[in-house]
Amino acid sequence: MGSRTVLVTAHTGKQTALRAARRVAERLIAADIAVRTLAGEFSSPGADEVPAAADAADGAELIIVLGGDGALLRAAELARPAGVPLIGVNVGHVGFLAEAEHDGLADLVDRVVARQYVVEERMTIDVAVRSNGSAIVSTWALNEATVEKAARERMIELIIEVDGRPLSRWGCDGVVCSTPTGSTAYAFSAGGPIVWPEVAALLMVPISAHALFAPPMVVSPESVLAVELIVAPETSGAVLWCDGRRKVDLPPGARVEVRRGALPVLLARLPAPGERGGRFTDRLVAKFGLPVAGWRGRSWEDAGEHA
Repeated sequence: MGSRTVLVTAHTGKQTALRAARRVAERLIAADIAVRTLAGEFSSPGADEVPAAADAADGAELIIVLGGDGALLRAAELARPAGVPLIGVNVGHVGFLAEAEHDGLADLVDRVVARQYVVEERMTIDVAVRSNGSAIVSTWALNEATVEKAARERMIELIIEVDGRPLSRWGCDGVVCSTPTGSTAYAFSAGGPIVWPEVAALLMVPISAHALFAPPMVVSPESVLAVELIVAPETSGAVLWCDGRRKVDLPPGARVEVRRGALPVLLARLPAPGERGGRFTDRLVAKFGLPVAGWRGRSWEDAGEHA
């Protein structure tokens, strides 16, 4: 067996993803690349099954994820500490983070075997929860950290802060603190702007705020965002969600601090021949079905003319 190792993981609730994962594993093994799988997900002849522990990706060249964005966010928990890039194959719905679609499995494996992929860093956020001045939880997110009300019938009262200075007080359903990668996820649904992934920034987007000043905000990547819960009898309890996966029940008066993450997540991409940019724009058009019929572009360049 060759010295290269790839971890293959899949959404266990989707039979399509599991079948695709087996095909990927078989093709990699046939190309003399060692394959790891996570215990309890799926088995493949010749693959090495390892526990789904924090060190499962250590020493791997790549993690191939079969599923949707949720599966990729799960795999990011293994990839980030190991410094291993992720590449996703969408067998879900939108699959915005995925690099390939289900019908492109063979091409993806061939390009991985030939090392025809590039790796880019995606900014993360580090999240700290404080109570009475003491840090009680430290976690992180690739997409977003969201402070949300715990009870449907009541809102929460909070004060938002940027760089150590109070900015406003909101009665709201919550607030999303997002990375550029997460700008197409929950922050987008809450009315936030789409930010191209190569832009270094932090986003703060309110959820159904009852306030005159409650715009989505984009701040410096070096800024520190904070959300302080106001204790009031008419308000709900609150919870913190990171990437929709890690939940923290917030005590009354808790303070949540968000800053640029110390460790990025690495994503592998399959560049198109002659690619000069615009890939993210194309992804927006494809994933959201945006109307672009009638676009002519810089057609004079194709005719050899110059502006």
